[in-house]
Amino acid sequence: MTTAPAPAAPRAGLGLAGAALCVLAALLIGFAANLTVVGHLQHARDQSTAYDELREQLALGTAPVGQTTYDGKAVALGAPVALLCIPVLGLREVVAEGTTSQVLMSGPGHRRDTPLPGQAGQAVVMGRQWGYGSPFNDLHRLPAGARVEVTTGQGEAVYEVVGVRRPGDPTLAAPGAGEGRLTLVTASGGAYTPENFLFVDAKLLSDVRPSPERPLRPGWITGAEKALAGDPAAWPNVFLGAQALLLAALLTVAARRRWGRRQTWVAAVPVLLALGVLVSGELTRLLPNLL
Repeated sequence: MTTAPAPAAPRAGLGLAGAALCVLAALLIGFAANLTVVGHLQHARDQSTAYDELREQLALGTAPVGQTTYDGKAVALGAPVALLCIPVLGLREVVAEGTTSQVLMSGPGHRRDTPLPGQAGQAVVMGRQWGYGSPFNDLHRLPAGARVEVTTGQGEAVYEVVGVRRPGDPTLAAPGAGEGRLTLVTASGGAYTPENFLFVDAKLLSDVRPSPERPLRPGWITGAEKALAGDPAAWPNVFLGAQALLLAALLTVAARRRWGRRQTWVAAVPVLLALGVLVSGELTRLLPNLL
């Protein structure tokens, strides 16, 4: 009597379990990398590129001074619009237009429905507390009277810190006619666990710059640009990246049976890690933008 071959289901189940573990490991490593080393390197690279671009625009006199560029086009999300310096913190960051999670991966962002720094009214700049360079991690240490300098296409604006506040604290009255204020916004809470908002208010000391007409009225921004919001536009990239990562994991399991463990891991680990970092980067866009 011949013995029936063993069923393939257990082997297939082990293969799927192995692929799932590969995907999970790649995503966890990718998350850790994006929120620490890789994220900080990305922030440094993007800041260097944005600084070169802004410096060239300032030299040519083409830097944005409102919601549109010198040739009448809307300022693109992520375009550099200002250079923020806080000497007491040793901070120098290029500020980009927009406050989505993706924009704030590269540095602080200017809330598009507020005037640019140096102009009349309340300008708002948001930045991350811990991830991607941690540009605003030390804002809570700013003392009253500290100097804040912002350079835009209209020149340098100088502010003086009025105070640090949190939700529930008394708010300042709206700036009067011909007055300017800068509010820096980040998250409060422990490392990578944002709990609420932290605000730093600063009054404009230098001359008020002219304010071009602003087609985008206060409040006319997307939900993804509000404080502690995620960016749902990342979902398509997440789905595509997850499919690629799952396919790579399945091929890794299949290759291990054919080539052996050592050869497979030498070839597969770099691919899995790269895909894990890419997919985790898109998933990070879904997390609060002030993280």
